[in-house]
Amino acid sequence: MTDIILHHYDLSPFSEKIRLALGHKGLAWKSVKVEAVPPRPLLDVLTGGYRRLPVMQVGADIYCDTEVIFAALERIQQEPTLYPQGEGIAKALSHWWDRATWKAAIGILVNYIGDALPEEFLRDRKEHYLGYDISKQGMAPLFPAYVQQMTAFAEWLDSMLKENGDFLTGDRLSAADLTCHHSLWLLRANCGKDEIDARLNLSSRVTGWMDRVAAVGHGDPSEMSPEDALQVAKSADPSGDFGADADPTGFTLGSSVTITPNDNARVPVEGTLVAADAQEIVIARDTPEAGKLHIHFPRAGFDVLPADSSSTRSAA
Repeated sequence: MTDIILHHYDLSPFSEKIRLALGHKGLAWKSVKVEAVPPRPLLDVLTGGYRRLPVMQVGADIYCDTEVIFAALERIQQEPTLYPQGEGIAKALSHWWDRATWKAAIGILVNYIGDALPEEFLRDRKEHYLGYDISKQGMAPLFPAYVQQMTAFAEWLDSMLKENGDFLTGDRLSAADLTCHHSLWLLRANCGKDEIDARLNLSSRVTGWMDRVAAVGHGDPSEMSPEDALQVAKSADPSGDFGADADPTGFTLGSSVTITPNDNARVPVEGTLVAADAQEIVIARDTPEAGKLHIHFPRAGFDVLPADSSSTRSAA
């Protein structure tokens, strides 16, 4: 099997989600560290400008967003599965958690470490990524509300664990556990476990669950340079490894489309449609630096539009 390559940085909570998925499946992988703040010129060649992390690469196939990375890992190695109770509940819970908790988690985080965040990082997140000020001063007025939200959400996790056992959807770890773990992991890792456990009134059920999720580890990583990862892509052909084979929304294979996140970091990626279904869409791009690539996105959370759409141009 071609090496799994993960483009990520250490403190990215979404990257931690995938590092744990690799650990859950016991996979070896190549670790390409990238900067938290662009420019990332070599990664941009692979993704067409998509700027969120992590990004997973397998040869000349590039996977953007954690949901489609989960799907690819399932195709690479079915067991242990990320969906022991089925995909629907895990995907729905994951999608909700990512969107509902992100701003609240950041609001709490910067209350503790905001003074240490570089100005370059804060400016990038405000102007190009989130669209709002995440400095300590900027988020301070709503800090009590952010604590209230995360406390409520943590109590929901406790309720699920009380009902279902060791993990959120049953007795086996799922993608939902890896997702719901990451916001709390971010806070506990940077603000102190004892402080966050007390601040959010985390129950022993929730902290015990956090420990069980963390115990799966990160698999078997080894370092790789961005230059080597780009050369891997250029030397490979796209695999044709699609979960997608029939688009229910009427797009024609071979048409030019743009794919844009519909929550933040709304940078459109343009390419030629090569596969699609209700869950996944795949576009082809060809550049001198990387050769022909297939770039995979999930449908949920992304807007797919004809490349000449005026609404797409305005969104950019």
